[in-house]
Amino acid sequence: MAETIGSEKEKMRVVVCPGIHEPELTNSFIQSLAGAIDISTLQLLVFPSDRYPAYSGLDILRWLHEQLNQPGLEQSLRPPIALIAFSAGVVGAIATAQGWQTLGGTIQVLIALDGWGMPLWGNFPIHRLSHDHFTHWSSALLGAGESSFYAEPAVEHLELWRSPHRVRGWQHPFKGQPTRTTAASFIATLLHRYNLESNSSSHS
Repeated sequence: MAETIGSEKEKMRVVVCPGIHEPELTNSFIQSLAGAIDISTLQLLVFPSDRYPAYSGLDILRWLHEQLNQPGLEQSLRPPIALIAFSAGVVGAIATAQGWQTLGGTIQVLIALDGWGMPLWGNFPIHRLSHDHFTHWSSALLGAGESSFYAEPAVEHLELWRSPHRVRGWQHPFKGQPTRTTAASFIATLLHRYNLESNSSSHS
């Protein structure tokens, strides 16, 4: 059952950064998440990686400012953003996150799917998902982040993005024992957690 994570006035702003692939795969990813999240409570901003380089943080930042349609930069930066990125999109997402912070904005979380070979460091929460154990283990050498997920049994690289609700594997918490779940459920749990934390901070 999909989980509601915010009211109409408190939509979590989620920037989706696809990789280099057909846009239909990203549509499938969002539809797949809809089984775990009430996506009507999210403000989904899907970067068109078929028109701009998926790995370009500068292009993502420019596009994001246009999409937010605010009169000034300060207004655009005020609400925090979360990022979900895949493959080459992870390169663009980490650069976007760092640029957003440099401009004065806040990053709630970066959720990186198969960002293999990409160092992931930042003073914001980062979570990795991988399509197999080797990718997970080798990627962790470049920054393990916080709780993470890898598929077991392994799946194809694009399957992790196309159908996360069908990808079963292990969720590894920062502390404690790993548990079985799906990639979609893991992502939903993270979005719910960081949305609650953001709302709690804004009301304190």
